[in-house]
Amino acid sequence: MDRTSNYQLAVMMILFEIGSTPIFALGSSAKQDAWLAMLAAAIVGFILLNMFLFIQNKAPNEDLIGLLRLCFGKWAGTGIGILFALYFAYESMRNVRDFGEIANLTLLKVTPKSVTMSVIVLLAIYAISMGIRTLFHITEALLPIVMISYMLLTFLIFLAKLVQPGNLLPVLEHGIAPVLKAAFPDIISFPFGQTVIFFMLWHLIPDKQKMKRFSLISYTIVALFLVSMNMLNIMVLGVTINSLSILPFLQAVQLIEVGNILERLDVMVTLLLFLGLFVKMMTFCCGSVYAFAHLFPRIPRGVWLILVSTVIYATSFTEPNYTVHAWIGLVVVVKKVFPIFQIVIPVIMFFILLFRKLPAGQHALPSGPQPGGSQ
Repeated sequence: MDRTSNYQLAVMMILFEIGSTPIFALGSSAKQDAWLAMLAAAIVGFILLNMFLFIQNKAPNEDLIGLLRLCFGKWAGTGIGILFALYFAYESMRNVRDFGEIANLTLLKVTPKSVTMSVIVLLAIYAISMGIRTLFHITEALLPIVMISYMLLTFLIFLAKLVQPGNLLPVLEHGIAPVLKAAFPDIISFPFGQTVIFFMLWHLIPDKQKMKRFSLISYTIVALFLVSMNMLNIMVLGVTINSLSILPFLQAVQLIEVGNILERLDVMVTLLLFLGLFVKMMTFCCGSVYAFAHLFPRIPRGVWLILVSTVIYATSFTEPNYTVHAWIGLVVVVKKVFPIFQIVIPVIMFFILLFRKLPAGQHALPSGPQPGGSQ
């Protein structure tokens, strides 16, 4: 079985959670308090992650499908597991469509969406076919590029004197209600609730004792980073432009002019967006494939990879345009569907495992060091 280390887990969580999130104007309905909406959602997401880790620690060698069967029984657990596998595939499909649409809006305006979307799907198929360790190695290679790029762009924004801290004032002008409305469930569902996918990965970590600490530290780093980027977009663009822009960070970077030399760095932002979408698409696709392979072990994992990837690619064309795609994502699934998988079912699992005595061999590991652990 594929195994990985806690360090690789931390890298994967950081890059997955960052994804394409800093590019978008999340919580913009709270106006200058959008960063507070992000912070509030991050705090609730931290509590949610602790709950996920509690569930995983009850049966540390089980993936999501095993945990569902443990909580709900074989048949009900299998049924819910199928729904989760479909949910992961749907999340992956949304990232494929986002990739194609944003490629058309930015760098590849002439290239058909079908071509750019097929490229990202084929790359994901190749990576997943090589195993979980390959996915983790990919994120290890990409993380330094992503972090250095964001640091460089942020430094240049400050160097170009584009930052206006006054755009963040007044704080809580209309009270806490708009902040909470912007945070829940929208920002919880994207990106913080998406950590539910790690139920398909946590059981692969040999050193279960350090897994919780690494996961929480990684999450905290990402949360602080996303709050900071949200503040930066508002300080550069102002409330009105930030809320109306499709890609506010891209628009902010387009304003950079340093000594008439450094400008037109929006290509860098576009590449960061592509990398983030690819990592999320690949991770969700992998989660769906591994879930179906666990649910129906008689069918080889490679067959599931082809089937799931084909369905993801085909269904990415079902929405007639990007406006409908965005509306379904922001108004329908984020508010009404995703919370079922990210909050409701895990909460039920939490209370079941809190009071149920587990069968022999399913208990959490003892507090001492485990053999074969890797940091």
